[in-house]
Amino acid sequence: MAKHPRGFDLDVAAAHLGKRDRKFARWIDRIGPLPQDGWSKPFETVDSLARSILYQQLSGKAAATIVGRVETAVGARKLSHVALAKVDDPTLRACGVSGNKTLALRDLAARAERGEVPTARELLSLHEDEIIERLTAVRGIGRWTVEMMLMFRLGRPDILPVDDLGVRKGAQILDRLEEMPTPKELALRGEKWGPYRTLAGLYLWRIADSAADAKAAAKPAGKPKAKVKRSQG
Repeated sequence: MAKHPRGFDLDVAAAHLGKRDRKFARWIDRIGPLPQDGWSKPFETVDSLARSILYQQLSGKAAATIVGRVETAVGARKLSHVALAKVDDPTLRACGVSGNKTLALRDLAARAERGEVPTARELLSLHEDEIIERLTAVRGIGRWTVEMMLMFRLGRPDILPVDDLGVRKGAQILDRLEEMPTPKELALRGEKWGPYRTLAGLYLWRIADSAADAKAAAKPAGKPKAKVKRSQG
């Protein structure tokens, strides 16, 4: 079975995008090189998914507070399926975990116990389509969540989260469209950027943020600066 190394050469990817798409080339020159993400940082699949579940539909500060309470309740910094099994539902609810998220954590832990959730090491031998299929079987884990893991944890080079609002907004600005492209339209547009669609997505987020910054700068002083948020799911 093929091994998939974590991460890719950002300079090679940027050169490829600029060569294949002149519009992208101008934006890449304008934004500049992007920093390499933490592809070498160790992580565990269950811990990462558990945190994704807890962060869903919450602000970063509120979610971080709940995660901290859960870590205290299970007595561990890593939310493994063994650690999650040590805490009962009332305790999770007391930590601020909703009923639906509690059910999702229970399903995650049960699947991990049965060996259905690949470890971080096992993920290196799986194609991204299989990773998406296996992990989205977990309650509360959508395609977007797995795509974020593929991009930011595993550093897979050819992932384009076409359902993400920030990515779609960036594509709208890139092509000067009146409306955001649909996910299907963006998927077709993105075929030109392969096999480095991950970097394309990272730049599309930056493009969307640049437009939001420019719009905020044009507003009267004292008003908060708007940012294009990424979808969650």
